Amino acid sequence: MSYTEATLQLLSPAGTIVESDASAEYLPLIEKLTDAELQEFHRVMVVTRAFDHEAANLQRQGQMGLWVPSVGQEAAQVGSGFAMRKQDHIFPSYREHAVAMIRGVDVLDIVRMLRGLTHGGWVAEDHNNFHIYTLVLGSQTLHATGYAMGIALDDKSGTGNVDTDEAVVVYFGDGATSQGDVSEALVFAASYQTPELFFLQNNQWAISVPVSRQSRTPLYLRPSGFGIPGIQIDGNDVLASYAASRKYLDEARTGQGPRFIEALTYRIGAHTSSDDPTKYRTDAELAHWVALDPIPRFEKYLRGRGESDAFFAELTAEAADFAADIRHRTLALGIPPTGKMFDHVYSEPHPVIDDQKAWLANYEASFAENGAAE
Repeated sequence: MSYTEATLQLLSPAGTIVESDASAEYLPLIEKLTDAELQEFHRVMVVTRAFDHEAANLQRQGQMGLWVPSVGQEAAQVGSGFAMRKQDHIFPSYREHAVAMIRGVDVLDIVRMLRGLTHGGWVAEDHNNFHIYTLVLGSQTLHATGYAMGIALDDKSGTGNVDTDEAVVVYFGDGATSQGDVSEALVFAASYQTPELFFLQNNQWAISVPVSRQSRTPLYLRPSGFGIPGIQIDGNDVLASYAASRKYLDEARTGQGPRFIEALTYRIGAHTSSDDPTKYRTDAELAHWVALDPIPRFEKYLRGRGESDAFFAELTAEAADFAADIRHRTLALGIPPTGKMFDHVYSEPHPVIDDQKAWLANYEASFAENGAAE
């Protein structure tokens, strides 16, 4: 599935602004962006991709058990990430690396999680309300909806003040829309009119199952059956992602109910490092979407605005330095103490867990004793 007449696009693949009846409502939001903000959009996309490539290499070299790439989906994430306000809460799936970076998460915490060093990775309140990654497909939509219900019931939204009213954003993929959790979340969101944005990154494949097999209708139409407005955007257009997300989030936070965005994008790489996409998709399809890569598109736009070669050269160097730093810090992580796996199973000490931890410590110590005896 590629773009349709229903797809909102503000920036063409050639890097020029699209002026149309559909875009007229959103372009004023783009015109308010400063040169510094536009530069930051591009910076985060480029640095995220460099991090992504380095992390994939580290996984191949045995430094992580798994890696989940986001290559090709940077614009959808960066646009929506910068559209949020500081008081908003974000519930990600497992490949929202750019959004994590925007919200101040040290992306080494993502590496720690996929290396098996932590049970989650971070505390949301310490990272600008960015909640931990969720690997159980679709379950984060229920978490987000419950949190959004709480915001509404606590009167932290709906006052009409976009600078203080809170909202929730939840990210998920096209495969997750086939999960019952997502439908249940839509039911409760509609019933309680939650201040919430459902942000679907339709990257065309649920591992090896194409979206055409999952849904016979465009996914942005699905929430209308629950009474939730939806829109389809060009997910490789960072400006469309920003404008649609800012508009829908502010509508949701001011009491107009939940909103839904389907961002049409593409997973250029594998679903995860354990996947081989050459087994189920064609070279022609991949080439089609590579030509729509969001980063070169936005670079064309910035150059058209007069951005200097020096800016892009400095950014390339910054991205390389960032990737090298991630490699250095990953290799220094080491192996955690075995007993650490017991420390956060419960919030308070638990006698059964304590006994298990002590048993394992004694078991491991017995090997050292036997070795010394020999």
